[in-house]
Amino acid sequence: MRPVVQYGRRAAKAVVGEVFQVSATVFREGHDAVNANVVLRGPDGRRGNWAPMRELAPGTDRWGADVSADAVGQWTYTVEAWSDPLATWRHTAGIKIPAGIDTGLVLDEGARLYERAAAGVPEESRKPVLEAASALRAEDRPASWRLAAALAPEVVEVLERYPLRELVTASDPMPLLVERERALYGSWYEFFPRSEGTEEQPHGTFRTAEHRLEAIAEMGFDVVYLPPIHPIGTTHRKGRNNTLTATPDDVGVPWAIGSPEGGHDSIHPRLGTIEDFDHFVGRARELGLEIALDFALQCSPDHPWVEKHPQWFHHRPDGTIAYAENPPKKYQDIYPIAFDADMDGLVTETVRVLRHWMDHGVRIFRVDNPHTKPVVFWERVIGEINRADPDVLFLAEAFTRPAMMRTLAQIGFQQSYTYFTWRNDKRELTEYLTELSGEAAAYMRPNFFPNTPDILHAYLQHGGRPAFEVRAVLAATLSPSWGIYSGYELCENTPLREGGEEYLDSEKYQLKPRDWEAAALEGRTIAPLVTRLNEIRRQNPALHRLRGLHFHETDKESVIAYSKRSGSNTVLVVANLDPHHTQEATVSLDMPQLGLDWHESVPVRDLLTGESYHWGRANYVRLEPGRRPAHVFSVLRPSNPQIGGSPTI
Repeated sequence: MRPVVQYGRRAAKAVVGEVFQVSATVFREGHDAVNANVVLRGPDGRRGNWAPMRELAPGTDRWGADVSADAVGQWTYTVEAWSDPLATWRHTAGIKIPAGIDTGLVLDEGARLYERAAAGVPEESRKPVLEAASALRAEDRPASWRLAAALAPEVVEVLERYPLRELVTASDPMPLLVERERALYGSWYEFFPRSEGTEEQPHGTFRTAEHRLEAIAEMGFDVVYLPPIHPIGTTHRKGRNNTLTATPDDVGVPWAIGSPEGGHDSIHPRLGTIEDFDHFVGRARELGLEIALDFALQCSPDHPWVEKHPQWFHHRPDGTIAYAENPPKKYQDIYPIAFDADMDGLVTETVRVLRHWMDHGVRIFRVDNPHTKPVVFWERVIGEINRADPDVLFLAEAFTRPAMMRTLAQIGFQQSYTYFTWRNDKRELTEYLTELSGEAAAYMRPNFFPNTPDILHAYLQHGGRPAFEVRAVLAATLSPSWGIYSGYELCENTPLREGGEEYLDSEKYQLKPRDWEAAALEGRTIAPLVTRLNEIRRQNPALHRLRGLHFHETDKESVIAYSKRSGSNTVLVVANLDPHHTQEATVSLDMPQLGLDWHESVPVRDLLTGESYHWGRANYVRLEPGRRPAHVFSVLRPSNPQIGGSPTI
């Protein structure tokens, strides 16, 4: 059966309204017809959402049905398989009656089956079935007429909704966790409030940073993600560009959490007060934005926990506490947490801290480096939070081994960072997205960030503005959740050193004010493209989903093509992965994946430019970096009035 996570020990995931496929291997002995259906049961345990299954490919014994759930909570689904006597009879009658074999017996058997079936049909829908039974007994009419009456579409339609089932067998109920849509779909924007200061007050506050919220909302983002907002330690504070010696003016790394002024439940005094934070959250809500807060379970040497809970840290033989390392990187200003001595105490304190911020309007947490903590710890923490507050979401920032990434998703994290940043050519993207949108979609929801404060990939460093444009298109259309770190719109791409992925003058270590107005006036921003992409995402339900992604053939390795479908909405993307050269290619569409016949030609409208074309099975494209990095097509029907006299390519 699918979807199943860890053999049913963990729940498969969906969001409210998300259509997904339940499939199973269904078979029986002999030649009689078999059939199957799915039953979803909601959090109240009552039977509901009955859906018939169909054989996905003839002769495979693989059956499936598309289903969806309409409420948040713990659901189950069950597959019921059964002998289908009516289908068996139709097959037999279709052979014997035209051949004149056992005509009377076959028709009598059919009448009896239809009468039995009618007993299970609601009274208001029963009439066509009873009329079919009467027709089968009409000895004064030709056998062919009697059979045709029994196979009339209105009769078959009723019996498909209310089938006659024999020898029913049911699977064990499989767990299904249904969450709010933001767990799957959303556009994220990360920025440091402390960089949003004024000339008179360079260090920003929540009050001065509020003006940035309006611009973020205007670009169409749904979630504002803040790095840690807590007091920062001074012991071993890092200076600019990660230097070991800080000057009095250096502001420190936000992830070096804790000072005598407080820890994880406190606000850095230079950012403001808790009342200022509440005002910031309220203003974001007015603009349709949710606040996601970084939760980094680590401490500076000055954190109150170091004195209060020494058992929560690794002590070396000389009595000192071990600082964090990820060779060759060293984090002398950060102490990692040790979990062996007091797991219960750490769970209790973590839940307390999270609930503190939940009380101040935070319902999304981006968890820093969860893969360096025990899996069971997160299972307990997230389980305790979500039992009472199922709307609270956790994003795992875990760029780590696949097994750990998958397991974190399976035990509770609603979203996951991924390897998208390092998947840049067609083969890498195709293989990785096929994996993510396949069986992994039952538990792992990706959030595609082309950059982070830590990661500036060489593709962006050397590809310039065209690289930033095409990566934005890919992230926004391949994944239902995507995000950018502030400065992406300005195509900031200067590394600290050649061959590395860290930014020069990284905002992790210093304030980084940006002149957004000047950038817009001088045309140095791709904010209009980002805004349009978020508009396209909101207007096209197909882009709200991970499942349903399909790649199409192109005859150039630098050109990638893929589509997504949701109901009648189909989006087709063709992108040039080469940021340096114009590419011309032929795109060969898998027409049935678009819901079309192989030889059909349909109008398509480029949602980035408004241009319209007619496309069929083979199509020519020319994509020029800096001018047209990609097509994002809406696949339309010829009768759509938006098209008119479109040119043919």
